[in-house]
Amino acid sequence: MTSVCSQAISEAADRLAQASKTGETCAPIRDLIGREDIDAAYRVQSRNIEVLLASGRRIIGRKIGLTSPAVQHQLGVDQPDFGVLLDDMDCTNDTAVDITRLLQPKIEAEIAFVLRADIAERITAEQAPEFVDGVFAAFEIVDSRVANWDISLADTVADNASAGLYVLGERVDRVDAPDLAEVTMTVSADGAEVSRGKGADCLGSPWEALAWLAATSLEYGAPLRSGDVILSGALGPMVPVTAGSTYTATISGIGSVTARFTTISSEAGKP
Repeated sequence: MTSVCSQAISEAADRLAQASKTGETCAPIRDLIGREDIDAAYRVQSRNIEVLLASGRRIIGRKIGLTSPAVQHQLGVDQPDFGVLLDDMDCTNDTAVDITRLLQPKIEAEIAFVLRADIAERITAEQAPEFVDGVFAAFEIVDSRVANWDISLADTVADNASAGLYVLGERVDRVDAPDLAEVTMTVSADGAEVSRGKGADCLGSPWEALAWLAATSLEYGAPLRSGDVILSGALGPMVPVTAGSTYTATISGIGSVTARFTTISSEAGKP
Protein backbone atom coordinates (compact mmCIF):
# COMPACT_ATOMS: atom_id res chain seq x y z
CA MET A 1 0.00 0.00 0.00
CA THR A 2 1.33 3.41 -0.91
CA SER A 3 2.36 5.82 1.84
CA VAL A 4 2.16 8.89 -0.41
CA CYS A 5 -0.22 11.48 1.04
CA SER A 6 -3.36 12.62 -0.74
CA GLN A 7 -1.95 16.13 -1.16
CA ALA A 8 0.97 14.79 -3.19
CA ILE A 9 -1.43 12.72 -5.32
CA SER A 10 -3.54 15.82 -5.92
CA GLU A 11 -0.56 18.00 -6.80
CA ALA A 12 0.81 15.41 -9.23
CA ALA A 13 -2.56 14.99 -10.92
CA ASP A 14 -3.05 18.74 -11.19
CA ARG A 15 0.40 19.20 -12.73
CA LEU A 16 -0.34 16.67 -15.47
CA ALA A 17 -3.89 17.95 -16.03
CA GLN A 18 -2.66 21.52 -16.40
CA ALA A 19 -0.10 20.43 -19.00
CA SER A 20 -2.81 18.67 -20.97
CA LYS A 21 -5.13 21.68 -20.74
CA THR A 22 -2.57 24.33 -21.71
CA GLY A 23 -0.54 22.32 -24.21
CA GLU A 24 2.63 23.15 -22.30
CA THR A 25 4.66 20.23 -20.98
CA CYS A 26 5.45 19.97 -17.29
CA ALA A 27 8.19 18.73 -14.99
CA PRO A 28 8.13 15.03 -14.00
CA ILE A 29 5.88 14.18 -11.07
CA ARG A 30 8.28 11.71 -9.48
CA ASP A 31 9.46 14.51 -7.19
CA LEU A 32 5.99 14.36 -5.61
CA ILE A 33 5.29 10.62 -5.44
CA GLY A 34 8.68 8.97 -5.97
CA ARG A 35 9.82 6.98 -8.98
CA GLU A 36 9.14 3.55 -7.43
CA ASP A 37 5.64 3.96 -5.99
CA ILE A 38 3.53 2.52 -8.78
CA ASP A 39 0.39 2.30 -6.62
CA ALA A 40 0.61 6.05 -6.05
CA ALA A 41 1.11 6.59 -9.77
CA TYR A 42 -2.07 4.66 -10.58
CA ARG A 43 -3.90 6.77 -7.98
CA VAL A 44 -2.79 9.88 -9.89
CA GLN A 45 -3.94 8.33 -13.15
CA SER A 46 -7.33 7.40 -11.69
CA ARG A 47 -7.87 10.86 -10.24
CA ASN A 48 -7.44 12.53 -13.63
CA ILE A 49 -9.57 9.91 -15.40
CA GLU A 50 -12.38 10.50 -12.90
CA VAL A 51 -12.30 14.23 -13.70
CA LEU A 52 -12.49 13.50 -17.44
CA LEU A 53 -15.40 11.10 -16.94
CA ALA A 54 -17.24 13.75 -14.96
CA SER A 55 -16.85 16.08 -17.93
CA GLY A 56 -18.71 13.60 -20.17
CA ARG A 57 -16.01 11.43 -21.69
CA ARG A 58 -16.42 7.64 -21.69
CA ILE A 59 -14.04 4.73 -21.12
CA ILE A 60 -13.94 2.47 -24.18
CA GLY A 61 -10.96 0.28 -23.37
CA ARG A 62 -7.41 -0.02 -22.10
CA LYS A 63 -3.92 0.31 -23.47
CA ILE A 64 -0.88 -1.68 -22.46
CA GLY A 65 2.39 0.18 -22.52
CA LEU A 66 6.07 -0.68 -22.32
CA THR A 67 5.69 -4.24 -23.61
CA SER A 68 8.50 -4.05 -26.15
CA PRO A 69 12.15 -4.36 -25.02
CA ALA A 70 13.00 -1.72 -27.63
CA VAL A 71 10.54 0.77 -26.13
CA GLN A 72 11.59 -0.10 -22.56
CA HIS A 73 15.16 0.66 -23.59
CA GLN A 74 14.12 3.92 -25.26
CA LEU A 75 12.46 5.10 -22.04
CA GLY A 76 14.71 3.47 -19.46
CA VAL A 77 12.03 1.31 -17.78
CA ASP A 78 11.81 -2.42 -17.18
CA GLN A 79 8.13 -3.44 -16.87
CA PRO A 80 4.79 -2.87 -18.60
CA ASP A 81 2.00 -0.57 -17.49
CA PHE A 82 -1.56 0.20 -18.52
CA GLY A 83 -3.74 3.22 -19.18
CA VAL A 84 -7.33 4.05 -20.04
CA LEU A 85 -8.73 4.65 -23.53
CA LEU A 86 -11.42 7.33 -23.74
CA ASP A 87 -13.96 7.74 -26.53
CA ASP A 88 -12.37 10.83 -28.08
CA MET A 89 -8.98 9.12 -28.46
CA ASP A 90 -10.31 7.04 -31.38
CA CYS A 91 -9.13 8.53 -34.69
CA THR A 92 -9.98 5.49 -36.80
CA ASN A 93 -12.43 7.32 -39.04
CA ASP A 94 -10.58 10.64 -39.20
CA THR A 95 -9.23 11.62 -42.61
CA ALA A 96 -6.20 13.02 -40.77
CA VAL A 97 -5.08 13.06 -37.15
CA ASP A 98 -5.06 16.61 -35.79
CA ILE A 99 -1.47 16.99 -34.61
CA THR A 100 -2.35 20.06 -32.57
CA ARG A 101 -4.15 17.76 -30.10
CA LEU A 102 -0.75 16.37 -29.12
CA LEU A 103 2.27 17.79 -27.32
CA GLN A 104 5.21 15.57 -28.35
CA PRO A 105 3.75 12.58 -30.17
CA LYS A 106 5.39 9.32 -31.12
CA ILE A 107 3.79 6.47 -33.07
CA GLU A 108 4.04 2.72 -32.62
CA ALA A 109 2.46 -0.23 -34.41
CA GLU A 110 0.46 -2.66 -32.32
CA ILE A 111 -2.07 -5.44 -32.42
CA ALA A 112 -5.43 -4.38 -31.01
CA PHE A 113 -8.30 -6.52 -29.76
CA VAL A 114 -12.01 -5.93 -29.31
CA LEU A 115 -13.37 -8.12 -26.53
CA ARG A 116 -16.43 -10.33 -26.96
CA ALA A 117 -16.87 -11.08 -23.25
CA ASP A 118 -16.02 -9.70 -19.84
CA ILE A 119 -12.81 -10.97 -18.25
CA ALA A 120 -13.71 -11.31 -14.59
CA GLU A 121 -10.93 -13.67 -13.52
CA ARG A 122 -7.27 -14.28 -14.16
CA ILE A 123 -6.64 -15.96 -17.51
CA THR A 124 -3.70 -17.51 -19.32
CA ALA A 125 -2.39 -16.51 -22.73
CA GLU A 126 -3.88 -19.74 -24.06
CA GLN A 127 -7.33 -18.76 -22.77
CA ALA A 128 -7.12 -15.14 -23.96
CA PRO A 129 -8.42 -15.74 -27.53
CA GLU A 130 -11.72 -17.05 -26.09
CA PHE A 131 -12.52 -13.51 -24.90
CA VAL A 132 -11.67 -11.75 -28.19
CA ASP A 133 -13.87 -10.97 -31.17
CA GLY A 134 -11.61 -9.14 -33.63
CA VAL A 135 -7.85 -8.73 -34.03
CA PHE A 136 -6.67 -5.48 -35.65
CA ALA A 137 -3.56 -3.87 -37.04
CA ALA A 138 -3.37 -0.62 -35.08
CA PHE A 139 -1.38 2.51 -34.41
CA GLU A 140 -1.07 3.97 -30.97
CA ILE A 141 -0.02 7.60 -30.99
CA VAL A 142 1.62 7.98 -27.61
CA ASP A 143 2.16 11.36 -26.02
CA SER A 144 3.72 12.67 -22.83
CA ARG A 145 2.71 15.64 -20.79
CA VAL A 146 6.20 15.48 -19.19
CA ALA A 147 8.78 17.70 -20.88
CA ASN A 148 11.25 15.98 -23.21
CA TRP A 149 9.83 12.54 -22.36
CA ASP A 150 11.92 12.67 -19.17
CA ILE A 151 9.96 9.89 -17.51
CA SER A 152 10.39 7.16 -14.96
CA LEU A 153 7.86 4.31 -14.72
CA ALA A 154 5.90 6.28 -12.11
CA ASP A 155 5.76 9.33 -14.38
CA THR A 156 4.30 7.45 -17.34
CA VAL A 157 1.84 5.44 -15.21
CA ALA A 158 0.55 8.64 -13.63
CA ASP A 159 0.29 10.22 -17.09
CA ASN A 160 -2.24 7.55 -18.16
CA ALA A 161 0.58 5.39 -19.52
CA SER A 162 1.50 8.20 -21.95
CA ALA A 163 -1.76 7.66 -23.83
CA GLY A 164 -2.60 9.95 -26.71
CA LEU A 165 -4.73 8.74 -29.63
CA TYR A 166 -5.14 5.56 -31.64
CA VAL A 167 -6.15 4.28 -35.09
CA LEU A 168 -7.57 0.84 -35.87
CA GLY A 169 -6.82 -0.65 -39.29
CA GLU A 170 -7.61 -3.92 -41.01
CA ARG A 171 -9.24 -6.69 -38.98
CA VAL A 172 -9.40 -10.46 -38.86
CA ASP A 173 -11.64 -12.65 -36.73
CA ARG A 174 -9.74 -14.09 -33.80
CA VAL A 175 -10.35 -17.62 -35.14
CA ASP A 176 -8.58 -16.62 -38.37
CA ALA A 177 -5.69 -14.81 -36.67
CA PRO A 178 -2.17 -16.14 -37.17
CA ASP A 179 0.15 -17.09 -34.34
CA LEU A 180 0.54 -13.61 -32.89
CA ALA A 181 4.01 -14.36 -31.50
CA GLU A 182 5.21 -15.04 -35.04
CA VAL A 183 3.81 -12.05 -36.92
CA THR A 184 6.20 -9.47 -38.36
CA MET A 185 5.66 -5.72 -38.46
CA THR A 186 7.06 -2.84 -40.47
CA VAL A 187 6.26 0.86 -40.24
CA SER A 188 6.95 3.35 -43.01
CA ALA A 189 6.83 7.15 -42.91
CA ASP A 190 6.06 8.67 -46.30
CA GLY A 191 7.24 5.42 -47.87
CA ALA A 192 10.52 5.00 -45.97
CA GLU A 193 10.83 2.25 -43.36
CA VAL A 194 11.27 3.65 -39.85
CA SER A 195 10.46 0.74 -37.51
CA ARG A 196 10.42 -3.03 -37.58
CA GLY A 197 9.50 -5.72 -35.07
CA LYS A 198 7.62 -8.94 -34.38
CA GLY A 199 4.84 -10.28 -32.22
CA ALA A 200 7.21 -11.92 -29.77
CA ASP A 201 8.56 -8.46 -28.93
CA CYS A 202 5.27 -7.77 -27.11
CA LEU A 203 5.79 -9.66 -23.81
CA GLY A 204 6.46 -12.81 -25.83
CA SER A 205 3.05 -12.60 -27.52
CA PRO A 206 0.17 -10.09 -27.60
CA TRP A 207 -1.92 -12.84 -26.00
CA GLU A 208 0.48 -12.78 -23.04
CA ALA A 209 0.02 -9.00 -22.91
CA LEU A 210 -3.77 -9.38 -22.79
CA ALA A 211 -3.52 -11.94 -19.99
CA TRP A 212 -1.21 -9.58 -18.06
CA LEU A 213 -3.65 -6.70 -18.52
CA ALA A 214 -6.63 -8.79 -17.41
CA ALA A 215 -4.86 -9.75 -14.18
CA THR A 216 -3.53 -6.26 -13.48
CA SER A 217 -6.89 -4.62 -14.17
CA LEU A 218 -8.50 -6.96 -11.65
CA GLU A 219 -5.88 -5.99 -9.06
CA TYR A 220 -6.85 -2.34 -9.51
CA GLY A 221 -10.59 -3.01 -9.42
CA ALA A 222 -11.39 -2.36 -13.08
CA PRO A 223 -12.00 -5.67 -14.91
CA LEU A 224 -12.04 -5.72 -18.70
CA ARG A 225 -15.48 -5.64 -20.29
CA SER A 226 -17.15 -6.93 -23.44
CA GLY A 227 -16.73 -4.41 -26.25
CA ASP A 228 -13.52 -2.94 -24.82
CA VAL A 229 -10.80 -1.93 -27.26
CA ILE A 230 -7.42 -3.22 -26.07
CA LEU A 231 -4.15 -1.91 -27.46
CA SER A 232 -1.75 -4.73 -26.64
CA GLY A 233 1.56 -2.85 -26.85
CA ALA A 234 4.28 -1.95 -29.30
CA LEU A 235 5.78 -4.56 -31.62
CA GLY A 236 8.89 -2.46 -32.21
CA PRO A 237 10.53 0.91 -31.55
CA MET A 238 8.30 3.99 -31.39
CA VAL A 239 9.00 6.79 -33.84
CA PRO A 240 8.59 10.58 -33.39
CA VAL A 241 5.70 11.96 -35.45
CA THR A 242 6.37 14.62 -38.07
CA ALA A 243 3.55 17.03 -38.92
CA GLY A 244 2.13 16.42 -42.38
CA SER A 245 3.55 12.89 -42.69
CA THR A 246 1.71 9.65 -43.43
CA TYR A 247 2.57 6.46 -41.54
CA THR A 248 1.63 2.94 -42.60
CA ALA A 249 2.18 -0.26 -40.65
CA THR A 250 1.84 -3.76 -42.08
CA ILE A 251 1.43 -6.75 -39.77
CA SER A 252 1.73 -10.14 -41.44
CA GLY A 253 -1.44 -12.22 -41.42
CA ILE A 254 -3.57 -9.33 -40.17
CA GLY A 255 -3.25 -6.37 -42.52
CA SER A 256 -2.29 -2.73 -42.49
CA VAL A 257 -3.17 0.55 -40.78
CA THR A 258 -2.50 4.11 -41.92
CA ALA A 259 -2.39 7.41 -40.06
CA ARG A 260 -1.94 10.76 -41.77
CA PHE A 261 -1.18 13.81 -39.67
CA THR A 262 -2.20 17.37 -40.36
CA THR A 263 0.43 20.02 -40.86
CA ILE A 264 0.74 22.56 -38.10
CA SER A 265 0.08 25.44 -40.48
CA SER A 266 -3.16 23.88 -41.74
CA GLU A 267 -4.53 23.86 -38.19
CA ALA A 268 -3.27 27.29 -37.14
CA GLY A 269 -5.95 29.48 -35.69
CA LYS A 270 -8.23 26.65 -34.58
CA PRO A 271 -9.80 27.28 -31.20
